Amino acid sequence: MGSDEHSMQDDSNLPQGSAAENGLDIARLEALASQLPEWGMRDVVVVRHGQLVWEWHAAGDDRLAAIYSCTKSILSALVGIAIGQGILAGPEQPAAELLPELAEAADERKRAITIGHLLTMTSGLEWPDFDKPYRRMKASADWVRFVAETPLAHAPGQVFAYNSGGSHLLSAILTRATGESALAFARKHILDKLGVRDVRWIDHGGINEGGTGIHMSSRDLAKFGLLYLQGGRWGGEQLVPEWWVRASLSPKHKGLMNYEPPIYGQYGYHWWISERSANRWADCPFAFGYGGQCLFIVPPADLVVVVRKRPAGRNQAILSHRVLFDGIAEAVLS
Repeated sequence: MGSDEHSMQDDSNLPQGSAAENGLDIARLEALASQLPEWGMRDVVVVRHGQLVWEWHAAGDDRLAAIYSCTKSILSALVGIAIGQGILAGPEQPAAELLPELAEAADERKRAITIGHLLTMTSGLEWPDFDKPYRRMKASADWVRFVAETPLAHAPGQVFAYNSGGSHLLSAILTRATGESALAFARKHILDKLGVRDVRWIDHGGINEGGTGIHMSSRDLAKFGLLYLQGGRWGGEQLVPEWWVRASLSPKHKGLMNYEPPIYGQYGYHWWISERSANRWADCPFAFGYGGQCLFIVPPADLVVVVRKRPAGRNQAILSHRVLFDGIAEAVLS
């Protein structure tokens, strides 16, 4: 199939539907498709009213690929499930209760870091230059200890600093609380139920990489978005507690809402929130990965959109936002 064409594949867990019958202008979608190669896009998947209604793939079909920091939003769901099951106490639970690396820290303030602080990037750990220490963490022998031994720059809960190391602490917390890897927990409680069969998640020392590391298809990522659009329900079963979905997609910190270009937004529990005032269409929670990998959820339009892009400079991620807000939004008729 040519690079400028789109295909539809059968998936019993993601039924197909007609774009036109689901209120999308086909001509506008085709016009958008002609622009996608120039913007460096690799995959676009559109789900509306619970149906796969349109997709475009530069390679002719979907494929397994890294979703980078979109991993964080899946990890957040797993934390919510563990809280719902009583395995974890809640966002206010001190991380040190499950991380002796923090409990033993000379700086007593580290014992005040909670699961909620890690989820909202407000742990206070010194993590400058938008995640720059993450590379040093990955080069270290013990990733959890590297993060735990990072000095505090601020008291926990005060300052937002994007920190994938904190996400790795969450993965370690989940594994130590459940007795199984984040991937095994995800398969049992989410992935198998969504019909996600082909997935990989990098691990180190028996802990799946919390800040990134998942490889999956665009369609499977769209299923995860649909799960959240449906309030955590799938096939009549509540997979993720509804209250956790609502809490996760609600702003907890202003995050990077004033960043230009507007590729970020406010921050929830490992989800970004793009406000209508910034995107000129609708309040829109989204998972965001390096280079412009995006999972958008647009509740007012009953819409889920996955956009995957060839990684380039950070600010080039604005093109992934344009796919939704300047392209697909214009195709939504009703």
